Amino acid sequence: MEEIKNVELEKEENQINQMQEEQNNTNENPLGTEKISKLIKQFAIPCIISLVVSSLYNIVDQIFIGQGVGYLGNAATNIVFPFTVVTLAFSLMIGDGASSYLSLSLGKNDKENATKGIGNAIVISVMLGILFLIIGFAFRDGLLKLFGVTESSYEYAKQYMTYIVIGMPFFIVTNALNSIIRADGSPQYAMATVLVGAILNLILDPIAIFVLHMGVKGAAIATVIGQVVSGVVSILYVKKFKSIALTKESMKLEFKTIKKICSLGISSFITQVAVTVVIIVINQMLTKYGAESKYGSDIPLSALGIVMKVSQIINAIVIGLAAGAQPIIGFNYGAQKYERVLKTYGFAIKVGLIITVIGTVIFQLFPQVIINLFGQEDELYNEFAKMSFRIFLMFLMFNSFQITSGIFFQAIGNPVKAAILSLSRQIGFLVPALLILPHFFGVQGVLYAGPTADCLAFILAVTLAVREMKKLKNMSKEVEVN
Repeated sequence: MEEIKNVELEKEENQINQMQEEQNNTNENPLGTEKISKLIKQFAIPCIISLVVSSLYNIVDQIFIGQGVGYLGNAATNIVFPFTVVTLAFSLMIGDGASSYLSLSLGKNDKENATKGIGNAIVISVMLGILFLIIGFAFRDGLLKLFGVTESSYEYAKQYMTYIVIGMPFFIVTNALNSIIRADGSPQYAMATVLVGAILNLILDPIAIFVLHMGVKGAAIATVIGQVVSGVVSILYVKKFKSIALTKESMKLEFKTIKKICSLGISSFITQVAVTVVIIVINQMLTKYGAESKYGSDIPLSALGIVMKVSQIINAIVIGLAAGAQPIIGFNYGAQKYERVLKTYGFAIKVGLIITVIGTVIFQLFPQVIINLFGQEDELYNEFAKMSFRIFLMFLMFNSFQITSGIFFQAIGNPVKAAILSLSRQIGFLVPALLILPHFFGVQGVLYAGPTADCLAFILAVTLAVREMKKLKNMSKEVEVN
């Protein structure tokens, strides 16, 4: 390319220098050398705390609403929940995609593209936040009907959504930046961004509901204040990146970069969108078949909504564990250290299984203890709630393998298999089961759809993972030979 003398010699020297820099980068970066269990502990624990605390946002609302308003208030928050999940889907697609892009680029010592990817991700997350703010206000009533609102819960749901929409820009930016901050090597800061908002929400919720008597509106306002504070703390990190230095040039949108980020984050997006679809279908089925049962529509809507949100705490721990392993897997895959990739994945699978088994035992043996946290209701409500915990979460332990494998494929830059795993449980298996089983078992058919989907998704995840493990072992042998 250069029209000067000794061009070939200069090219060879540049290639040698680049190889030396890449080797030095791999050797110096602890992701490529440090003990795997220590790395996962370092990255996963703050990530787990962040995700669990994030999950507690809605659960805390429901606990105080259940105590102060009753199960109709809880039914209302469950109805609005799909909107929050949809916004989270876009946020995680950008955030998780950008974090994978960052890890893979740093593994290849390509800081220019790493910087460009993060800059583009930040701009897109801000744009998405504004877009969902507009959508939430413009189509509120139509969305509530889509999400399965009943006549009894409409006023509560309208109040809750009116205020919760205001926090969406901050909610999206916080969750997008959270993944990126972890991948940049600051998991403690990422944890703090979520923790500060959650603690604030925890303090303001009882004040708004029990002192100011603002009901579900107060719970929504408390949540929004927490989200705003978390968003501000996240944005402050932009000038503190360790691995890159953001510039105005890196924030100029580039279609190729955005496409790559979205493809790497598509698994997270599909997972959350699938959750939204599932919640909508569940709400519609519970409304229809609940009305035909002794429980009515509102009891199943409230009870199963609580079951799903409580189970998300266990799933959040598993996701946090896998997300903590993601930068380790991504870096070592980019650096061709496939043996470390296999060990990291295996470690995450084992720990995740232990967590989900413990969760399954708790939900099977002590459902009433959990139910009582959300208010003292009548025997009919308690009967359905206990049945929901024991049936719907019967095979919760299988989720660990499916969740971890999906994030694993995302980390190694294989979005197709990651998307397949993300789609399998929710869209491929759970939605059809929700549409079919209630015809034969009534409202209980909705509950049996959960364990049915868990089993089928587990079988698919094992099949894809075993094939990939064999492939990685062969690649590891080839690297050793060369």
